Amino acid sequence: MEGLPQKYNFSHCCRKGDFERRLCFFHNKKADIGFLPPLPTLDPEEKCQTYKNNRESFLNNYVYEVSRRNPFVFAPTLLTVAARFEEMTKTCCEEQEKANCFRTKAEPFIYYLKALSSYQKNACGALMKFGPQILQFINIAVLSQKFPKIEFKQLTSLLEDVSSKYDGCCEGDVVQCIRGRSKVMSHICSKQDSISSKIKDCCEKKIPERGECIIYSNKDDRPNDLSLREAKFIESDNVCEKRDADQANFMAEFLYEYSRRHPELSTPELLRIAKVYEDLLKECCNMENPPGCYRHAENRFNETTEKSLKIVQRECEHFQNLGKDDLKYHYLINLTKLAPQLSTEELTFLGKEMVIALTTCCTLSEEFACVDNLVDLVLGELCGINENRNINPAVDHCCKTNFAFRRSCFESLEADKTYVPPSTSQGLFTFHADLCQAHNEELQRKKDRFLVNLVKLKPELAGEELWSLLADFTNVVEKCCKAQEPEACFKEESSKLAAKSQAA
Repeated sequence: MEGLPQKYNFSHCCRKGDFERRLCFFHNKKADIGFLPPLPTLDPEEKCQTYKNNRESFLNNYVYEVSRRNPFVFAPTLLTVAARFEEMTKTCCEEQEKANCFRTKAEPFIYYLKALSSYQKNACGALMKFGPQILQFINIAVLSQKFPKIEFKQLTSLLEDVSSKYDGCCEGDVVQCIRGRSKVMSHICSKQDSISSKIKDCCEKKIPERGECIIYSNKDDRPNDLSLREAKFIESDNVCEKRDADQANFMAEFLYEYSRRHPELSTPELLRIAKVYEDLLKECCNMENPPGCYRHAENRFNETTEKSLKIVQRECEHFQNLGKDDLKYHYLINLTKLAPQLSTEELTFLGKEMVIALTTCCTLSEEFACVDNLVDLVLGELCGINENRNINPAVDHCCKTNFAFRRSCFESLEADKTYVPPSTSQGLFTFHADLCQAHNEELQRKKDRFLVNLVKLKPELAGEELWSLLADFTNVVEKCCKAQEPEACFKEESSKLAAKSQAA
């Protein structure tokens, strides 16, 4: 279209053709959408009237607003969100307490959108950075845990459809993405007797709802005749010969067998164990007595899981010892020191996501898998999906070196030594009386932004000093909003706080 490629800096993509053009657009998507205001919320009465007057225009506008704020979400997910939004609008417009109805019903599907957005972004990031094999391994782990009675041959056939779905969805080919998703779900439903006992109701639904239902269905029960360990990968004398005959298929089958036996482990942990096993065989198969070497594989797997478990326990201790807000500040400080190049919006979002992960998981019986899965998605958000990213080289190294072990790589990272803070405070210590009008949620957002920008300005400050300056900011707001002349009070207190931060 005339003028558009120049306006949005896509001219170089338009000179390419087909697949390369789509990929070029994908790599140049704006991952950071901090320039957009929060999703506009209409007055409930106005919302209902607009829907009544022109249903199509109302829904199109909603899809537009949601899509541009979620640039990497797959099309079928957006269609489901739109359908749920319409359902909610119909129901709430009949209610007396419309505002309350919208608020209550919107929460679960906003959470659903964010959860699937993170998962899809993470999967596509893995595909873009590490290639199709890692995505294949992620899908093997997820599907084998969900459908433990599926035969390996049947899983391999299903994975072909799953892979072509991701190709379309991750490249941004909307039509192929929708068709691919439908094909995967039809494949599962046509063989449901040999795949899972938990999806009968899902398979009776219409196509868009069917997919969501299967994704969120419970894991099937483990078959009674499934032994706790698969001996052929550890006790057999000809493991090295089998591996050498077809390494990709051999490793895929190992991951399938291990995953279906361990529903309690997270996807990243299953990938770590597969990597440990692969490295162990490289070592053992060059020895004089390979079976004597790889018979100790279980010990290596247990050691790997122990290390991951300790990281999760440490994070859940933070959750137990700090309140919700302090937990968030802890992560905002750490994440900003790690990747100060990211926008304030992205960093505050990541801090909140860490808190959601821990508050969701740290009280559950399946704490380990839940925390490890969700925190891995936050790291996926931090690493980003496309190439259009400016980030600390050490973080970049963790993001690109090894997908399965990036969590432990991040554990050992320190603050970015290459970062040069801004030379001025850029209005950080300029406060006005409008802070007194901010509601709790808005004020909380401003506190989060203040802390992140403070760390960006003063990355060398220790945690205690940063916490102290944040407490001072809270006290200034409280004091000045009670003062007779709030604006004058803010002016005076702002300069005191600026001076204190300078001296720190």
